[in-house]
Amino acid sequence: MTPPEIVLFDIGNVLIEWQPERFFDRVMPSSERKRMFDTVDLHRMNDRIDRGANFRETIYQTALENPEFEGPIRMWHDNWPELAAPAIPRSVALNRALRAKGVHTAILSNIGHETHVIASKKYPFLSEFDRHFVSAQMECIKPEPRIYQMVEESYGVPPNTLLFTDDRLENIESAKSRGWQTHHFTGPQGWANALVDHGLLTQDEAHP
Repeated sequence: MTPPEIVLFDIGNVLIEWQPERFFDRVMPSSERKRMFDTVDLHRMNDRIDRGANFRETIYQTALENPEFEGPIRMWHDNWPELAAPAIPRSVALNRALRAKGVHTAILSNIGHETHVIASKKYPFLSEFDRHFVSAQMECIKPEPRIYQMVEESYGVPPNTLLFTDDRLENIESAKSRGWQTHHFTGPQGWANALVDHGLLTQDEAHP
């Protein structure tokens, strides 16, 4: 196994929990939340933002087109910091452990222009990564091959020197098909074990 030179983290559900349904279950009856998500493809709406569409305009236009759920849909914009919460402290600690060993770490995330700024202000630990590959700036999203190609071209290193973790299996499979080393993130414990297996951290460093 080629030792990874660069470790890339997703943001949502790797560094910060991203469960919009959970937020809406707190602010409206669960049955209404389910009906809203069945009626309006809010995740597809969010994909448009991740590709670079205007955050407020996209959500407010979707709300206008769906007047029955106009108020809750607007909350996707107005309450976004509550949707993207809380942080996953163990993942933050693992990045710090890698950085302490001199490992180059980066973020590769599907995230919008404005939401990236909001997240960076709310979670200062995001500034601790060497680079941010933001889908809205790249105008493509995971799992599209182009986004991984752009990372490769930016670094100018062989794909097998990149190690990437993401909670979505389709994003992992796309990276793996290009020769990247990958880890499907299902929790920080498994990620810690993977970093040990790849020789990047010792057991003590990964499991303090």
